[in-house]
Amino acid sequence: MERLEIEQSEYTPYAILDKINNILELGGRSLPENAIDFFDPIIGWLLQYSKVPNPKTSFNFKMEYFNTPSSKKMLDILTIMEEIRDSGIEVIINWHYDIDDKDMIDAGKEFAELVDLKFEFICNQ
Repeated sequence: MERLEIEQSEYTPYAILDKINNILELGGRSLPENAIDFFDPIIGWLLQYSKVPNPKTSFNFKMEYFNTPSSKKMLDILTIMEEIRDSGIEVIINWHYDIDDKDMIDAGKEFAELVDLKFEFICNQ
């Protein structure tokens, strides 16, 4: 599978999806004008990955801020991760947050309640 890398911009997060090096990561600020257009390549890559995932899959969320349309697409990502887990693969969601960012830890906890996945909350001090 080819690596997908999207550079961060003022309104969009970065994404690194690399099966060979086992890196699945999304981070930064997500306020795209059109969340569907931005997230479609990420969702497509993950759907392809889900057909033959690595034996252990970790997805790193290192978000600073995201809007409602982005949160819906992030839930789509988590749903794909849930499907991978349902196929017998170990899946861990690493939810990174800054020590002073109560909103981001709360958002991670809300996502954790919506899906049946193991969440690790990682505080960046």
